[in-house]
Amino acid sequence: MAQNIDESTRQVTRLWTLAQPRVSAFVTSVVRDFRDRDDLMQEIAVAIFESFDSYDPNRPFPQWALGVARNQFKTYLRKRKRDRERLVFDNETVACVESAFASASSGELQQMEFLQECVQELDGRGRQLCEMRYQDELKPATISEAIGLPGTAVRKALQRIREQLRKCVERKAATEGLGQ
Repeated sequence: MAQNIDESTRQVTRLWTLAQPRVSAFVTSVVRDFRDRDDLMQEIAVAIFESFDSYDPNRPFPQWALGVARNQFKTYLRKRKRDRERLVFDNETVACVESAFASASSGELQQMEFLQECVQELDGRGRQLCEMRYQDELKPATISEAIGLPGTAVRKALQRIREQLRKCVERKAATEGLGQ
């Protein structure tokens, strides 16, 4: 049964589908918690659909979508005032990150997606170490205490994981025909 979808809905859906990887990469770079990222991406998508009437088609849609994302990120920060001391980025830094994603090539964004896929492909211990170090921002000595391995073993394992991730991203990029 065909549904009656208006042209505006079709247009915003098409444009959002193209801009979503760039917006997702921006959000991933400024929000550490995976669940918060997913929630924020949903809020951004809703805001884009709800405010699409204010979009100027003479402007590039990805940059407009990043502006909506920035505004939603500010709302996210206000909701989490009590955690503000833990936040790494101030508004100026977020604006710089947004600008970088606005000008990033699709190949660069694709490589970030490959990195996310490669992290998911890590074995249990490798993924755990990677998340403890880069998501939880724990130092190798703290990880060492938490999992009962010597600090040198943790540092060496993280080095091997970084190399494994680099090779995985390169392999995926080569498969997709994206040169380094």
